Amino acid sequence: MARRYVSIKEVAARAGVSFQTASKVLNGGPVRVSPETAARIMEVAKELGYQPNTIARSLVQRYTSTLGLVAPDATDVAISQISVAAEREARRQGHAMLVGHLSPGGEDGADIVRTLIERRVDGVIAAAPQVEDDPEVAELLRTYVPAVSLHSVPGGGVPVVGSNHRETGRLATEHLLALGHRTIATITGPFRRRVVRSRLHGYEDALRQAALEPEEDLVVEADWTPGRAAEATSLLLQRQPRITAIFVHNDTMAVGVLSALAAAGCRVPEDVAVVGCDDVPLAEYLVPPLTTVHVPLAETGEQAVDLLLRRIRGDPPRAGPLRLPVSLVVRDSCGAYAGPVRAGGPRRSTRGS
Repeated sequence: MARRYVSIKEVAARAGVSFQTASKVLNGGPVRVSPETAARIMEVAKELGYQPNTIARSLVQRYTSTLGLVAPDATDVAISQISVAAEREARRQGHAMLVGHLSPGGEDGADIVRTLIERRVDGVIAAAPQVEDDPEVAELLRTYVPAVSLHSVPGGGVPVVGSNHRETGRLATEHLLALGHRTIATITGPFRRRVVRSRLHGYEDALRQAALEPEEDLVVEADWTPGRAAEATSLLLQRQPRITAIFVHNDTMAVGVLSALAAAGCRVPEDVAVVGCDDVPLAEYLVPPLTTVHVPLAETGEQAVDLLLRRIRGDPPRAGPLRLPVSLVVRDSCGAYAGPVRAGGPRRSTRGS
């Protein structure tokens, strides 16, 4: 539950003094009141649970040309690309960037946002998916500071910058269908994340468009890591040995998928085709090089900074979320059934090849 700040005005009303008097007593400033009055104000403040609202105090100060970024673990390759691009864009536009990394569970999100605001940042970019689960973070971003987010926040009210994740799932699956695959599995991130549900919906859209009904046994949840993705791959092969293709929800997990397939004696792409998502730098250096859906991670960071600075300046708000386009990058990991996608074929396409 969000913490409610008790205002000085409430303390003053309960103590029967003016706002100015209560403010000077509570903030330690010079004030001409009797010791009894000062003691009464302090006692009322204690009873009400008053704490100095450093957030509100910081907002009356002038701009600092500093932005805040709330990010998950720095080992997240995709978010790291966004964070680096955001910091460079902020610097290009004359701003410094303070970054707060959440703990693995994300339970310190509100504390990090409060700290950034108390450090007098001019605005905050919420890049961590955990903001979807934290109404207190959402309330802080809506109330105390201009903000943008890469993920929807509870209750809305914070502009969103991102990509069409449903389209990423559709593009990957349509490409595999175009290559002749009909038993296409998918390894997802955590189901509770909107990006995962959107990519899964795109996968299902493409299957249904091809007159194929999605099968529950072909969908396995993982956690964005190679280890869990490898376990998910082994489970899929046990459930459905007839699988000929796998759509993986990020390229980091695809590393684990390729490893598990090799351990099971499955050749890629001859036996099982693999398509990832994000197009992080390591994707083209995997063996075989990974076909993936390019998500404009760096541009996302840049656009988030640009939108935040527009909000800080008070520019007119844009209508709806900013959705950046995605595209398919064709490499060697999906070429089991069609020559054009083998090595030496097209490198990039907006639809399947």
